[in-house]
Amino acid sequence: MPRDPYKYFRVEAQELLEQLGQGALDLEKGLPAAGAVARLLRLAHTLKGAAGVVRQREISDRAHALEDALMLVRDSPSPVPRDRIDLVLTLLDDIGNRAALLTPSPPGDKTDAADQLDQPVLAFRPAVDDLDALLEGVVEAHVQLGALRPRLEQVRRARHAADLVVDQLARPRDPEAVSTGHHTLNGKAQSMVEDLRREFGALERQLGYGIDQIDRELRQVRGAAERLRLAPASALFTFLERAVRDVARRLGKRVAFAASGGDIRVDTFVLNVIQGALLHVVRNAVAHGIEAGDDARRTAGKPVEGRVALRVSQRGTHVSFACEDDGRGIDFEAVQRMAERRGLHLENGREMEPDELLRMLLKGGMSTSKAVTGVSGRGIGLDVVREAAERLGGEATVRTDAGKGTTLEILVPLSITSLHALIVEAGGATAAIPLDAVRGTVRATREEIVRIEEGESVFFGGQAIPLASLRPVVSSRPAPAWSSQSSSAVIVHGRTGVIAFSVNRIMGTAYVVMRPLPELAPAARVVAGVAFDAVGDPQLILDPDSLVAWAQRADTVTVEAAPSRLPVLVVDDSLTTRMLEQSILESAGFDVDVATSGEEGLAKARAARYALFLVDVEMPGMDGFTFIERIRADPRLQDIPSVLVTSRNSPEDRQRGHEVGAQGYVVKSEFDQGALLERIRMLVG
Repeated sequence: MPRDPYKYFRVEAQELLEQLGQGALDLEKGLPAAGAVARLLRLAHTLKGAAGVVRQREISDRAHALEDALMLVRDSPSPVPRDRIDLVLTLLDDIGNRAALLTPSPPGDKTDAADQLDQPVLAFRPAVDDLDALLEGVVEAHVQLGALRPRLEQVRRARHAADLVVDQLARPRDPEAVSTGHHTLNGKAQSMVEDLRREFGALERQLGYGIDQIDRELRQVRGAAERLRLAPASALFTFLERAVRDVARRLGKRVAFAASGGDIRVDTFVLNVIQGALLHVVRNAVAHGIEAGDDARRTAGKPVEGRVALRVSQRGTHVSFACEDDGRGIDFEAVQRMAERRGLHLENGREMEPDELLRMLLKGGMSTSKAVTGVSGRGIGLDVVREAAERLGGEATVRTDAGKGTTLEILVPLSITSLHALIVEAGGATAAIPLDAVRGTVRATREEIVRIEEGESVFFGGQAIPLASLRPVVSSRPAPAWSSQSSSAVIVHGRTGVIAFSVNRIMGTAYVVMRPLPELAPAARVVAGVAFDAVGDPQLILDPDSLVAWAQRADTVTVEAAPSRLPVLVVDDSLTTRMLEQSILESAGFDVDVATSGEEGLAKARAARYALFLVDVEMPGMDGFTFIERIRADPRLQDIPSVLVTSRNSPEDRQRGHEVGAQGYVVKSEFDQGALLERIRMLVG
């Protein structure tokens, strides 16, 4: 394979050109010039230096010309003139075209690179932040593994102690010592066993902590690696904004571009296909949609500056790219005349309805432009849009409002995407619900369930929300009998309404990468896709729209029973600590209530019966020591065990905790989840 001497230069040049292009467009919006121009000068200088390294004199000369153009406006207090921005963008285009010519052609490809310069050439690459996260995670995992190696010496000491115990026990006893009652041998063996126990105890704690650390780091590495296949939709925005700007300038129109939903991550294959279609969409919006001339816009009661906006949004297993303009809308009469000229008539000679005309437009080959220009008139733009949608297994639709504007939407299925989800357990199975569809969570006892003729409901936000069980969706286990404990419900919003789904446990939120189900593993419509947990087990991701629709069609809605749990009260003013401890305890099968202060905790302790108190020491107002003192002074509460969780680690604080009656003392810097749960289980029996 021939060596590619420009491999790294092309990557760097594209990144620099993207930043320079966006910076120039920002200047055109009237942003302060001083700092922005200084930044563009630094970028241009970097590009010039990189081109010099790979001996690309022509690119280096144009980067130098770019510096000259920017130097003339660096210290100007006025906005940068438009002709200066035009010059900057022209130089950037020239540099970009010359950089594209450095791309080696695949073997056997006779296509001249220059023939492809008018095509979208965005190459979506992994985000630098994601690469950094991946690298940092790998480095940290190696550090943690290195820290475990000294623990091997402890293993050797423990093994040596075990060998000594075996040797001692294997020796025959001295009959005289046995007859006189002196069991010296047993005493030595007991001491060795104690040493062995301590060694293994320390080893277990240290290895456990190290393994937990490595697990966390490797989870981060895995998440970063999975995201490398995805790119943010915002990667399209500068490219499309530039296209809108250039077309508007060519046609003498004033048009602003806006975009939203850039944080949605999409498979790079989808972005590489969709970018060409969106290019035609925004060009058509400017050429056909936005009125020509300020007077025409004023007469229509609109701002003189037209608007083209791109909205990217995720809808369950699909992603939507919707481009809308505030122009004149589609001229149906012109489309009808064009259809008649092409001999497209309906039966009985009737004219086409607007929806039929829109569908015909999407088939391509038709244009309402009166002349062929470099921007429009050939009738192939919408054909490209339709073809891209079909290639991705999606569809394109058009909506228009006469005199107000047009919206063209491309809706395509996601082969892979990332999303934040709420992880829940129901019927012994776990599932993920997209977080943007979750309106909240509630806990309710059986007595708090509202029963009406249509079924059961819970109150949320002052409204009665229909209640359904998530168990039949994710598990085939039979529903257990209702217990007296409260149950959690997740409020899910779909296209057709809002439903509360009862679950056994809310396990927290997570960032998941969703993949489609294999073809040989069909699932119900409520299943949007699948993710894999830390150990590689599949985890269903539910589609909110289908889930709500399923519940609305169900004959009955019943609340999921909750298993009997021991209640624990967590008292801590730190939200992070409360959520961490609540997650750990609920995952271990406890029913958790929380209080944000000692005063609130004391009030809750006197109003309900708890199996244990988990209390912070440093809190505003009543501290943890005082809280436990009050508990011990109350005959109704004095038998309930308490554990202090604090950042204080001095012997005086530990002694104070013992004196007030705490049965456990956990230092946050030495936090061990397993040890905490073991201590709690021992205290609550």
